Amino acid sequence: MFDQNELQFEMVQLLDENGNGDEQELASFSDEFLVTLYRWMRKARVIDERLLKMQRQGRIGTYAPFSGQEAAQIGSVMALRKDDWIFPSYREIAACLVHGLPLAQIFQYVRGRVIGKRMPDDLNIFPIQIIIGAQTLHATGCAWATKLKGETQVSVCYFGDGATSEGDFHEALNFAAVYRVPVIFFCQNNHYAISVPVHKQTASRTIAQKALAYGMKGVLVDGNDALAVYKTMKQAVEAARNGEGPMLIEALTYRLGPHTTADDPTKYRNAEEVEQWKRKKDPLHRLRVLLEKRGLWTEAQEEAWVAQVNEEVTAAYEEATANETGSLVDIFDYVYGKPSKLLQEQQQEVARRKQRKEVK
Repeated sequence: MFDQNELQFEMVQLLDENGNGDEQELASFSDEFLVTLYRWMRKARVIDERLLKMQRQGRIGTYAPFSGQEAAQIGSVMALRKDDWIFPSYREIAACLVHGLPLAQIFQYVRGRVIGKRMPDDLNIFPIQIIIGAQTLHATGCAWATKLKGETQVSVCYFGDGATSEGDFHEALNFAAVYRVPVIFFCQNNHYAISVPVHKQTASRTIAQKALAYGMKGVLVDGNDALAVYKTMKQAVEAARNGEGPMLIEALTYRLGPHTTADDPTKYRNAEEVEQWKRKKDPLHRLRVLLEKRGLWTEAQEEAWVAQVNEEVTAAYEEATANETGSLVDIFDYVYGKPSKLLQEQQQEVARRKQRKEVK
């Protein structure tokens, strides 16, 4: 008889909540890398806070904040090559920025502009996925194509703990393991699928252990420890690139804000729980403590960096909104590379209705 209680899962952690860790491990990270990592994480926090305020001001649409998850996103994507593929959901804004997506395009996306969904041709980022878990299949398909073509890119699929309750997730893992395709399934377990706590949606002790049922490796990592996330992802990517097949990584983290600006988290979690994560486990705090110990970061640098990022955000917003165009007619241009006859007929009908001012 199999008993999951016999499974032993240790969580990978290099840096604890007070910025301490194994000195030999920490010495393997250069000063330049640590500063770059922290600057990205601080930048992401500023951007997220500004976007949340803008939504409340009515300047952007519904928004899914990611504060608290910077280490998981940025630590993982920094372990990739620029030609590796990433498959984000609506919460992976930080990962997309680090992989090269311009901030101005983020504003196009959150303002609901059609062009905001179209990724630049020179970036290996799939369009941001709204349907829960659907991108797991897309990533598996891309990785399989890469393998068949003899290419060396790895595909990384981002999703939350709620997506692991979807059928797509299980189909994707099964297929990926059977065909040993180079894909990393990166789950950010932020404890809540909208308002449902993780213990009410799965009976498994961890999400990482689900990998075993499909015949692939599973790793549980402290998702608020950017260095542990980076090291774990680096190992997973190298293994996938070397033909060792897929891996499931569970990054244990916490969403500090609401699921989206459409919900009220005070209805489903208590303030004490949130405060515990803010005060003790904030991913930015522990990395900043390490930088300060090494003499690499000061309060003055912090203030200057935040001011610079705020200026970048303002400039990007102005760029994105300077010449906004587009209408319902344009949507048809973004469905297929070569539109079908039926699609063309639909577009012409919408254009006629637009002329009659029945649509915008």
